[in-house]
Amino acid sequence: MNFKVGDRVEFIYRNKKGIGEINGVYPELREVTIKQSDSPVDLLFSDKAVAKVEEQERLVVPQCVADWVSHCKQKGYDLFLSIDYGDSDMPYEMYNWLTFSDENQELFARAWLDGYEVEKEPLYYVKLIDQANGYLNVRGDWCRYMSNNVQNEIFKTKFTESEIKAMDKGEVYWLLREPVEEAEGEDNE
Repeated sequence: MNFKVGDRVEFIYRNKKGIGEINGVYPELREVTIKQSDSPVDLLFSDKAVAKVEEQERLVVPQCVADWVSHCKQKGYDLFLSIDYGDSDMPYEMYNWLTFSDENQELFARAWLDGYEVEKEPLYYVKLIDQANGYLNVRGDWCRYMSNNVQNEIFKTKFTESEIKAMDKGEVYWLLREPVEEAEGEDNE
């Protein structure tokens, strides 16, 4: 089997299964050195006595779920308390997502136990003037302004749906949204 430095592997050492990371590969000898987290010494093994750890694909959850998991773990909740629908501090968005389907409840439990990645929200520009380069932008001090042709490529603010809708007149800005990928694809052609 082909190994490379950094691979996570399993092995048997002193009649116990261990997990470590490949620290050295010696193909001519068909051996590898493995660094165990609890040992200051690297272990030398035949490459036949080592197996790669198959990394489980990380679950992808919405931002509201990641926020709720973080909140619950900070409060010291266990899994049962984290999905208690009667919990008064569970955000409405999280409650809706959790009760939408049994699959979401299962996904939440697996994410709680095994870890997760946060779903990337789509990003949008807000195009204020059609047939021109007038996009809504926000400065560091949260002041909103419209870019001109010169500023457009330098200062073109990307927004999530929730950021747009949270603005004053956000529902109007939402109607003027332009997906980032689509807009950038047009610029590249």
